[in-house]
Amino acid sequence: MQIDLYDCVSPLDFRYYGADERMRERLGPYVSERARVASEAQVEVALAKVLARRGICPESAAAEIEKAAGEVTAEEVAEEEARIKHNIRALVNCIRRRVRDDAKPYVHFTATSFDIIDTATAWRFKRVSADVVVPDLKELLRVLIDITRREKDTLQMGRTHGQHAVPITFGFAMAEYVSRLGNRIQAIETTAESLRGKVSGAVGAYNASAIFCEDADAFEREVLAELSLEPSTHSTQIVEPEYVADFVHALISCFGVLANLADDLRHLQRTEIAEVAEAFEKEQVGSSTMPHKRNPWNFENVKSMWKKFMPQMVTVYCDQISEHQRDLSNSCSQRFIPEIITALVCTVDRLRRVCSRLVTDEEAMQRNFDMTGGMVAAEPAYILLAAYGHPDAHEAMRQLTLEAQRSGKALWELISTSEELAPYLERMTPRQRDMLRDPASYCGLAVEKTEKVCEHWEQALGL
Repeated sequence: MQIDLYDCVSPLDFRYYGADERMRERLGPYVSERARVASEAQVEVALAKVLARRGICPESAAAEIEKAAGEVTAEEVAEEEARIKHNIRALVNCIRRRVRDDAKPYVHFTATSFDIIDTATAWRFKRVSADVVVPDLKELLRVLIDITRREKDTLQMGRTHGQHAVPITFGFAMAEYVSRLGNRIQAIETTAESLRGKVSGAVGAYNASAIFCEDADAFEREVLAELSLEPSTHSTQIVEPEYVADFVHALISCFGVLANLADDLRHLQRTEIAEVAEAFEKEQVGSSTMPHKRNPWNFENVKSMWKKFMPQMVTVYCDQISEHQRDLSNSCSQRFIPEIITALVCTVDRLRRVCSRLVTDEEAMQRNFDMTGGMVAAEPAYILLAAYGHPDAHEAMRQLTLEAQRSGKALWELISTSEELAPYLERMTPRQRDMLRDPASYCGLAVEKTEKVCEHWEQALGL
């Protein structure tokens, strides 16, 4: 039965993933139900190949199983599962129907269901990470590095707690996200590469395979090597769940970095700040009732998607718990992990497109910088006064900032005319006094650090 896209329940299907043909083509081979069935069939093929290599089954049987596994469809497996109420046995039956009688015994030989399921899951997640998730994240990182370099000298007011703090550059602000995203890309690569499979039987003790193989654990390694996987150091009926938990944590924490970036860029678009803007398309509508509005809806969408999928990490942590050698309490919940991967990739694609059109307003940044009338010079003034021997420099500057706020005078005017501070100002270098007069020069190593961050992640990730 064919289901119309708009009869689907999940917005991922009818709005984000399903409605985007390119996204379906790229992700479908890894995250769809068809992909799940195909990957489990490939584990059955790997098992048959090693059985043949070890002389346990004929080469011809393994060849038949491989051919049959490539022909099995998700539809027929679902139909068989509806009849017998077991998903892996349904797959096995569909493969067995396509091979001769002398090959039938070797389909799923010595294996248990989660030898197939957990191994196929690891194989899919490892491949989608290498083929889609990481490459897409690197494309986004490249866009962010380009913005960061472009804006490395653009003066911006640094903010803490929503208040003006001390000067930075917009490039330095963006370098934070270059670094955090680069770190998360490495984490995804590492945890995906660490995903494990198993071919150790019903309780993980190789009970069935040990009948035929004295080195059943070596047999397991051989089967998994066909799929470029390694075995878990120990397994019950399932692989140790921490491998998948670590992988999903890397995905979710990466999602958090993207949400934080989107939130910052969204707030910088507030009318009263207006330091950046999302390029608006000619026919785009910002509000259903206010024609003048240009809502930062793409950045809001990123945070909204994070809000939806971040809590699923709790479910993954819950799936660490399985009674004795295994229970079924994770069998449903783990089926939703591909949604996390799909949502992350869709979000990365959105953020890459929007950030590639991000524009900055340097005049607005300068206007906002000037808003506090040079008050940010309070920090360098206090530090320099202390360095030249003032006994209570912090309190002296606190009092002057209060006076500046009351009087409306510039802080530098009060500093330069203070009799108390005159002896200390005389000892300062011209450059130091200029820094207090014009705090825009008080940017520390913002520019240099920005470039170093970009260079580090370009080298670390081979961009």
